[in-house]
Amino acid sequence: MPGKRFYIETFGCQMNVHDSEKISGVLSREGYRAADSAGESDLIVFNTCSIRHKAEQKFFSRLGRIRKLKKKNPNLRIAVAGCIAQQQGEKVLKRAPYVDFVFGPQNIHLLADLVRRSAPTVADGDNPGLAEKDLPAIRASGSRAWVAVMYGCNNFCSYCVVPYTRGRERSRPSANILREIEELAERGFREVTLLGQNVNSYRSEIGFPELLEKINSVAGIERIRFVTSHPRDLSERLISAIGELEKVCEHFHLPLQSGSTRILESMNRGYSYDEYRRRIDRLRSKVPGISLTTDIITGFPGETDADHQQTISALADVEFDGIFAFKFSPRTGTAAAVMNPQVMDEIKSRRILEILEVQDEITLKLNKKLEGSVQKVLVEGLSETDNKVLSGRTRSNKIVNFVGNAFCIGSTVPVRIVRARKHSLDGEPL
Repeated sequence: MPGKRFYIETFGCQMNVHDSEKISGVLSREGYRAADSAGESDLIVFNTCSIRHKAEQKFFSRLGRIRKLKKKNPNLRIAVAGCIAQQQGEKVLKRAPYVDFVFGPQNIHLLADLVRRSAPTVADGDNPGLAEKDLPAIRASGSRAWVAVMYGCNNFCSYCVVPYTRGRERSRPSANILREIEELAERGFREVTLLGQNVNSYRSEIGFPELLEKINSVAGIERIRFVTSHPRDLSERLISAIGELEKVCEHFHLPLQSGSTRILESMNRGYSYDEYRRRIDRLRSKVPGISLTTDIITGFPGETDADHQQTISALADVEFDGIFAFKFSPRTGTAAAVMNPQVMDEIKSRRILEILEVQDEITLKLNKKLEGSVQKVLVEGLSETDNKVLSGRTRSNKIVNFVGNAFCIGSTVPVRIVRARKHSLDGEPL
């Protein structure tokens, strides 16, 4: 299908963004080329997320608006990918009969066949061999790359749909991962972020700490990051690897979800707050100055004001560098969706505002400690708001903006921090 153009709209997390890179790779291999807008394309792919109700609503609203393009151009094809496709399958076609085909994240490898079919098709089944299939990817960045090391999840947290949409845990062979990263290094990529629903439970012929050791030896790669980790599986061996391996960055994202042990039990998280706190202490003792970020869910069923205050206390106790906070969203098929009592939305809204206010103060305080310091910044590109300003990240994952020449993009440069903000730092290059 030479000359045909595709356009992808991505909803959700880094895993979805990387899935979109794979979708782009498969379509390009089939002769498609990327379009600048939906209106210029022959194929529109919606890569969806169902982890929260708001993301699902946003997708279906956007899908409804795209119907107008289909009426103007009957040859336009529309595809739905991602977790909503995996979870709802045929329901998507019934709700939006103008959709041409549906495929879940476990079936991206079928895309080449799907684009050739004329009849509406759903590919949403399980794919046991997913971890063995390596797909081409077109990366959006020229210096940073995401690399999937495993798929699925075995934890079955009571609020989460991931085990149902992405399946059970399957780890990629380490040789495949290393080959991909070596190829990225040869193409000039300097940083890799390893992706998985729970990377520290990675198991092939080696474990995750051993995988980090092998990647650490890849010439050309300067920085290694990974997301996401589960506190229950954070081993001493992994903590030691973070402290000992020079290319592993001093940043760790460890979802807490709640400061209340009672709520953590209801979430089926498998640890208490005290156990979580001890793991944080071990991380900080092995990696002094490590930057810590986390996820918080507020308004989980049965959460009382006392539970909420324990989360507020946890933020002050741990002092995270940053958080991602969300209101609980009941997901069909999960245990938490039918738990009682459900917390009223206005209470969730009030609690999340309080959480964000407390965290903003902590983040600004920690960022101010970096004023006057010199940080190594991997320059990612131009600022989205000012094309005279460059933007990049420190090893601790702090965003730094500074005035500089575009030839710095893709390089690591020393930058003195001159001003701290809540969510970024201003600097001047040395």
